Amino acid sequence: MTALATSDASSPCDAGVDQDVAAAPRADCIADSAGGLTFDVTDPGGRGAAYLLLRRRDAASADEDVRLPLSPAADGSLRAALPSSVELAEGRWNAYAEVGGGTPRRLAPGVNDLRSLVDRAPSGARGYIAVRIPYATKQGNLSVRSWLRAPHAEIGELKIDGTSVTAQGRVYGTALTGAAYAEATRRGEPGRIERSTVSADGVEFGFGLHCDVLAAAGPGPWDLWLRPAGESGPRIRLARLLDDVPDKKQIFTYPSVRLDTAAHGPLDAGMYYTNDNDLSVRIREANAVED
Repeated sequence: MTALATSDASSPCDAGVDQDVAAAPRADCIADSAGGLTFDVTDPGGRGAAYLLLRRRDAASADEDVRLPLSPAADGSLRAALPSSVELAEGRWNAYAEVGGGTPRRLAPGVNDLRSLVDRAPSGARGYIAVRIPYATKQGNLSVRSWLRAPHAEIGELKIDGTSVTAQGRVYGTALTGAAYAEATRRGEPGRIERSTVSADGVEFGFGLHCDVLAAAGPGPWDLWLRPAGESGPRIRLARLLDDVPDKKQIFTYPSVRLDTAAHGPLDAGMYYTNDNDLSVRIREANAVED
């Protein structure tokens, strides 16, 4: 599934930048399985050296900008490459064309070829995973969602049976040990933790979760983590990143289960992905409005 559009918000970095989407140069994007991107940009006009500029939203300064040279391609477009070896900090990056040192112009999205990202399974040899997914913003501009995680715990299949959830996944950049466990942490209460035993097979892991146990604390979200070496090792946020969907919250939806609690009355519990594609559990009052 290739996702081209998602809700988005304008960035303060856009101030003073040409926002005429209809007249904006367009960029086709091709993703490779290693995490690299190729941009083919229509002629942005002007004279002088041309660059594709990536600017991270909420960046402290323009020093974080990434400039990629745009060179003529065979079809008359200009091409820039973002290799997987070039670090792109986690976040959302707005894409611009900059010519001859002039004012950068936002790029409009063309065709995104993200087929290589579907069912992607990196080797893990680098000790980290780099994910870059181009997408169209709500305003019709081109942006890139980037993740850079070391180590990483990728969630695969989720099975929901009544109040129980069974999760499968794969770890990157670290090893699973006999001390491994998963934990659910109540958001805003870091000392409130529920642990689950983990079954491990090489880099593959699985664990179970009981939503009724979490619901005993009342309404509120719980964030899910993996401790591959127990308390002595890293604490890794469980997430689903290795595909072509930049924003999973509204795409990957799971059924909720009704729980009747003695202390808090009827509650609904369900799995969901956050705005960062991290996996969490939502406990809320029955029939509460979706947030």
